[in-house]
Amino acid sequence: MEKRRLVKPFQRRVLNPLVRELVRRGLLRGWAIVETRGRRTGTPRETPVGYALEGDTVWIVAEYGRRAAYVKNIEADPRVRVCTRGRWRTGTATLLPDDDARARARGVNGAMLRAVGDELLTVRIDLDPAK
Repeated sequence: MEKRRLVKPFQRRVLNPLVRELVRRGLLRGWAIVETRGRRTGTPRETPVGYALEGDTVWIVAEYGRRAAYVKNIEADPRVRVCTRGRWRTGTATLLPDDDARARARGVNGAMLRAVGDELLTVRIDLDPAK
């Protein structure tokens, strides 16, 4: 059985709601919420992700690559919002298929990504200047 079929329901129903709430309250480090616009509905979609921050750049490694719904949403509309430690900022996301996602994952919840991910893809988010 494909490991994604085992992991995905646990992530969606248990892990993601818990992580979203902890990130919103500023209680969980190393995790962020990425808000995209649904490519079909246009409604906001929130996805918890592991991240690394370098200045005004957020680095994410998508564990399921272009199959991830939030990655498909970014392809349709690269404008996103990112919540880290309870604070929201806007930015523009770029998919980097030529980046070494395995190397990048070492700084972005790497052990978990390597354990459950099967098609890693680097996503760079350039944050708008803080107001």
